[in-house]
Amino acid sequence: MRIIPAIDIIEGKCVRLSKGDYDTKKVYDEHPLEVAKRFEAHGIQYLHLVDLDGAKSKHIVNHAVLEQIAVKTSLQIDFGGGLKTNEDLRIAFESGARQITGGSIAVKDKETFAHWIHTYGADRIILGADAMNEKVAVSGWQEESNEELLPFIEFYLEKGIQYVICTDISKDGMLAGPAFSLYKKIIDSSVLTDTQQGANDLKLIASGGISTFEELPRLAEIGCEGVIIGKAIYENRISLKQLEGFIVEN
Repeated sequence: MRIIPAIDIIEGKCVRLSKGDYDTKKVYDEHPLEVAKRFEAHGIQYLHLVDLDGAKSKHIVNHAVLEQIAVKTSLQIDFGGGLKTNEDLRIAFESGARQITGGSIAVKDKETFAHWIHTYGADRIILGADAMNEKVAVSGWQEESNEELLPFIEFYLEKGIQYVICTDISKDGMLAGPAFSLYKKIIDSSVLTDTQQGANDLKLIASGGISTFEELPRLAEIGCEGVIIGKAIYENRISLKQLEGFIVEN
């Protein structure tokens, strides 16, 4: 299971929110590049970089931060937040993103998102399936859509998606443990017919609520391909040394 620390950006600074609420913003570091370098120094290879300004503005904003981290570290970055157009995507990839995550666009413009999967390949496009009460949320989690989570994921599996980041919004930033039962439900339900995408092609990335190191082996046992860790690192609930050991052992 891949360890993927998160850096969320507002006004160029490293912040965290609780349940996606911008009013709960807490600044942890004014220099995201230095945070990324600390991750890299502990053997971490991946980074989940979220442009929260972009999510709110509905277009890419903090691409300069993305480019700086991409140029000055070797981290493989997945980038999300406000990616709505082909131009947003072009900027993200040219700024150094290895993958991009689309959430709202995958709900509101299925044709465009499916086109991105076809054009860039399933290894570069991640489905952001973030939900409250198993309903997909959009627009930086400011809106709840009518999309049911499991059929939404199944729809895109049939379109060729492989990587899916799923956040239970009620858990995000709360340090109360991840949604183990939801992730198991997604993995168990992702068995399609032989003529469609196979269940083994689903690479589910857990996100939200990670609070202790002991939760990581449980997520791996369920079958999660990766786990995104944010506030637990910044609040020193999980140390970078522990994550380094987990990576070495696995």
